[in-house]
Amino acid sequence: MKVKNLIFLVLALVLAFSVTACKSNNNTNEHKQAGTEVSSVAETSGASQAAAVSDSQPAQSAASETQQATKRDLPSKESISFDSSWEYGDYSIIHTDSATLYRSRADKLKDKVICVNAGHGCKGGSSVKTFCHPDKTPKVTGGSTAAGSIKATSIREGTDLALAKILKNVLLENGYDVLMIRENTNTQLDNIARTLIANNNADCHISLHYDSSTNDKGLFFIGVPDIKSYRNMEPVKSHFEEHTRLGESIVEGERRAGVKIYRDGRMDIDLTQTSYSTVPSVDIEVGDEGSDHSLEQHKKLAEGMLTGIDIYFGFQQ
Repeated sequence: MKVKNLIFLVLALVLAFSVTACKSNNNTNEHKQAGTEVSSVAETSGASQAAAVSDSQPAQSAASETQQATKRDLPSKESISFDSSWEYGDYSIIHTDSATLYRSRADKLKDKVICVNAGHGCKGGSSVKTFCHPDKTPKVTGGSTAAGSIKATSIREGTDLALAKILKNVLLENGYDVLMIRENTNTQLDNIARTLIANNNADCHISLHYDSSTNDKGLFFIGVPDIKSYRNMEPVKSHFEEHTRLGESIVEGERRAGVKIYRDGRMDIDLTQTSYSTVPSVDIEVGDEGSDHSLEQHKKLAEGMLTGIDIYFGFQQ
């Protein structure tokens, strides 16, 4: 009897051990299978993400191409009129004419509008006065209008259009759209109107002038004076650093083109243009009455300006 009981006990222990081992093997296999499934899911997810990134690049390229194709459907040029509802619009007095926006048809578009403002060229403008600053404070430096003046000549007559027209063509050929403020000798837009047209329709504003001196002094840009009260005035406060960087970029471009630069390429003057500008804005004095005004020099100046604009917008170093 004791022997039988012992045999039954041994058999029970063997059976229990076998069942435990079987369950352990099943659990191990289940874990392995689960691990394989997790790994498979992770691999699939990673592949999907990689595919998504890969797919997004052509998608972005296609979107860019679609955008450019849409722009090409727009008219090659468009008239832009002054709008008195614009910010500071009620400060302008002469604004009966319009500017012209030209759209580039280059193979690669840069999606930037450059306002080219051939300075002066408004008959009767010399007899009209506008506020120097939007807050109606006096000028902080001299210039064509004396320091301390509340109002300045709204616009002057004269200056050469040839450079502006050459620059327009160079910019269009290189993918920039161009907002031409004037293309004749009498455009009835004062300095404030020109600035506001640029503010509302362009990515930057470049005004071209020849200095009144006669000694071929070279090219320079008009910088924002480092006077606290002036730099704290809006919109100067929010934008003077952009104006400075644009001016410096253009001077660098002209230097690379071999254009003569006046001193360090900068002269600080309180201008109506930069007092009202809300986009990067600069007055470039490309030379003076004693400078070379030939076609070849104008082409050199235009190429240097293109380089400077490319530098400013990051299209080249």
